[in-house]
Amino acid sequence: MSTSQTLRRAAGTPTLPDTPLRFVLYFVAQYRWRYLSMLLFETANASCGILIPYALGRIIKAVTLAHGATSTTLGQLSGPIALYVCFSVGEVLFGRIAGAIQIRLGPRQRQSVTRALYHYLQHHSHRYFSNNFAGALAHRISETAMGVTQTLWSLLTEFWPIFIVFSVSILLLAQTHHLLALFVGLWALGFVGISWLLARRCQPHALSAAAARSDTTGHIVDSVSNITSALLFARLDHERAQLNQILQDEFKAVRRANGYSERVRWFQFSAAAVLKIGVLYYALKLWSEGAISVGDFVMAISLALLIINEARNLSRRFLEFFEYVGNVANGVRTIIRPHELIDVPEPATAQFHAGKIEFKDVDFSYGPGKPVFERLNLTIHAGQRVGLVGYSGSGKSTFVSTLLRLYDVDGGQILIDGADIRSLSQDSLHGQLSLIPQDPTLFHRSLRENIRYGKLDASDNEVIAAAQKAHAHDFIEQMSDGYDAMVGERGVKLSGGQRQRIAIARVILKDAPILILDEATSSLDSVTEQAIQDTLDDVMRGKTVLVVAHRLSTIAHLDRILVFDNGRIVEDGSHTQLLARKGAYHRLWSKQSDGFLSDTPDQQNTSQSADLSQQTSPPQTSSSAAAHRVADGAPPAAPLGPDVSFA
Repeated sequence: MSTSQTLRRAAGTPTLPDTPLRFVLYFVAQYRWRYLSMLLFETANASCGILIPYALGRIIKAVTLAHGATSTTLGQLSGPIALYVCFSVGEVLFGRIAGAIQIRLGPRQRQSVTRALYHYLQHHSHRYFSNNFAGALAHRISETAMGVTQTLWSLLTEFWPIFIVFSVSILLLAQTHHLLALFVGLWALGFVGISWLLARRCQPHALSAAAARSDTTGHIVDSVSNITSALLFARLDHERAQLNQILQDEFKAVRRANGYSERVRWFQFSAAAVLKIGVLYYALKLWSEGAISVGDFVMAISLALLIINEARNLSRRFLEFFEYVGNVANGVRTIIRPHELIDVPEPATAQFHAGKIEFKDVDFSYGPGKPVFERLNLTIHAGQRVGLVGYSGSGKSTFVSTLLRLYDVDGGQILIDGADIRSLSQDSLHGQLSLIPQDPTLFHRSLRENIRYGKLDASDNEVIAAAQKAHAHDFIEQMSDGYDAMVGERGVKLSGGQRQRIAIARVILKDAPILILDEATSSLDSVTEQAIQDTLDDVMRGKTVLVVAHRLSTIAHLDRILVFDNGRIVEDGSHTQLLARKGAYHRLWSKQSDGFLSDTPDQQNTSQSADLSQQTSPPQTSSSAAAHRVADGAPPAAPLGPDVSFA
């Protein structure tokens, strides 16, 4: 993994480290004084707790030396009792102060991690989001933020107090008798070391059990989500049988993990018994020999019990700690990666006035050995309305994606009004482009907020006017909350046509100079589609427009149509011109089913396409670039003309 210094990052994103330890320390540094205060108070809290047996031993020692004289006893006890009270009060006071810091620092820490990770995630590329589930990324952010906090809490509130307890106990016992301190010290070192090793060995079993439980939950969610299909196919018994099999697999994994955990508990309880019996026996022996006093004897036993109480679940704490660190590591590995698309230093701000689009010698591929465009040359003049047609995989979507700079081209330039889109900030570029996708998704917010997303400072009147133009106002008014109605996750409370109209209203409000439509009216009924088409024709006026179409009738009225095939533009002209050529577009027009273009050509179309390429390819010349020129508005006899070429 690359180091944080060389990690390719978008400008303005937080400089998050890409290793778990440094990632945690990065956020510790933001609240260093709070963490230091918490560390000091936890130290004081643990020290007071472990010094209570010392004060108790002082009290017992004073009682045994008093020989029954009450007045003398009270005088001798005042100091030890005051010490006992101070330690007891200090344990409560320091512990609650540390707790007060924790409950205020915890939410702040989680929010800081969440905010930073989300900011970093926003600048990943379209390719990154295509390769990762949105829900999984959201879960990674959540569990990483929680993992950072839990890791720090484990260190500060569990392992550090245990270290203090062991250290202070051994020091107190050393003042009493060095061999007693040596016995407890060796026990503590052995217990911690073995607990660590056992936790490491138990971790794979615990992870397998957790994964099995997740699989069970995922299967139940999947089955419940498709319960209608199970009912209609009469597969309820089949679903229960599959669940039983998954539950059996989970039972085996959980049994293995629990069995190993039980062996760990055997060690813990056995080790605790060794300490209790060993300290009791050795302290009695030392007392009987007069090497320690009764007070020292009581202190030693009390310290042993406190150590056991703190250390009893140390293996479990190690397991939890490994899980927290693992969550942080998974989040860092998933999210803190190099950004694929970043702005150049000091990028220009786009302000398109004409909207002229040029592809100059553009090369693009999605991976090694998978070229889509090879030296593509194309000019779309300002204000032109251009349709893009072709079978699935022909290059239409790639053309739009590279124009939107969802991907960077491998070679050549894409220019808008003479400016290379890579020289512009991505925010500035996208602010000048509008896209209406075939299947628009909405935020789980109100209809008003979804429409206003096109122009955040738009007034309510402007929102309503855009909705009216998009023929969405009537159905919005019929909803119980009107424009304040929530649309549900991804807009599930609306029909496909209603979502489409909200997306159109949002774009109308944005009013960008370049408009891209990806089958924008495919989800509408014929009556609404005609009304929307009239609205879109009005919206298109004065803009450069690209229309990706599967229903060829929706682009017949456009100024120009580009026919894509295997990443090449094989025909270019108006609807009338292309039909007159009797070529690829003519066959698409005649072969489409119910007005829609099929996803892939049949065998006949394939052979015809091959014949077409032979028929329409001009004679080869010394210049291959000249051999593939496409002219906008060229006569039907000319297969290609001056605004598009492949070198």
